[in-house]
Amino acid sequence: MKKVCIVHETGGGRLPGHYTEFAFSGLPGVEVAALADPSPEARGYAHLTGAGRIYASWQEMILKEKPDITVLCSRLVDDHYTQIKFALEHDSHVLCEKPLAADLLQADELISLSKKKNLKIQIAHLARFAPTFREMKRLIFSGAIGRVLSCYMRGKEDHRGGGEDMIVLGTHIFDAACWLFGRPEQVMADLRCCDRPLAAKELLPTTEPVGPCAGDEILAFFRFPGGVNGIFESRRNVTVKGEPRLGISVCGTTGTLAIRYTGNRELRISRDFPSPPEDSARFEVLPLPPEPEIPGAAPIDMKKWGIPENNYALQYFVENNRRAAWNLLQAVEGKCELIAGVESARDAIEMISGVYRSGIEHRTIAFPLEELNHPLI
Repeated sequence: MKKVCIVHETGGGRLPGHYTEFAFSGLPGVEVAALADPSPEARGYAHLTGAGRIYASWQEMILKEKPDITVLCSRLVDDHYTQIKFALEHDSHVLCEKPLAADLLQADELISLSKKKNLKIQIAHLARFAPTFREMKRLIFSGAIGRVLSCYMRGKEDHRGGGEDMIVLGTHIFDAACWLFGRPEQVMADLRCCDRPLAAKELLPTTEPVGPCAGDEILAFFRFPGGVNGIFESRRNVTVKGEPRLGISVCGTTGTLAIRYTGNRELRISRDFPSPPEDSARFEVLPLPPEPEIPGAAPIDMKKWGIPENNYALQYFVENNRRAAWNLLQAVEGKCELIAGVESARDAIEMISGVYRSGIEHRTIAFPLEELNHPLI
């Protein structure tokens, strides 16, 4: 029986609504022992997760409970470094919200510590667990769209468009692209602020405390293995009727596969070529293969957690966080490898650093990066 503890602090923008706190609920071989949250709502959240005890301090919880696995729900990058390091130092595996860390120096320190302690870190890059993305990858490798030529990646492009969008949401897209095509070889980026080239180390205020951030417009060109070109774009306030543009489209010689982060994140295909990389009437929705059941797991009770039946976005978080938790449990027991482990999470941070360094220095940047410090500091 694995003891799980949850760090759930709700203050200062830490609660993302991604339901990471429920990842282990109902899984076999798990005791959700405690939840740490100093807020007045802590008792209600603890009850919903099944946690038996509540702590105001997450450090005290880890010291007293000595969990096998610690779940970190905060979306704040500085929290991640501090909390992951503390959990590892006290012999706990980790499931953590993205991103892994603020920069490559922090990421490498956590990777080194996890290897030294022989502990695992799973990052909630949920595309790797989602049926729609897994089917996209299967179709790509089966040749369903011919030879892959280009991958179009967009951020959400709301009021956070540009650098903040790249850090908060582009992290998911970058990780998915690495998972599909491998680590990129190089990047060339153009960063702008108020329709002019970004000045060196010119920082922008952010709506969320996500660390150093720059640019309200980003256009980045990546080169992935196998001759795949990757294009990432994010501009501020270009959503239409509040619909996010976040998504990924993969164009091949005989068709295009696309997933947008709207509705239930359908996988769509266009068998026309050339076909536009964005939404088109020529796209059709593809059925997904049935998902295997987790042996001995209790059914997910969406109503218990207040999730409407037709809210596919929230269901996406709940279902795929559970898959991430199950994969971590299996990996801890030596039955499989981590699907979204710490090394792959580092790749997304390196892509973000590469975009910033290229945009500031106005040149093509090769991966792996030689300079590991944050480009904006």
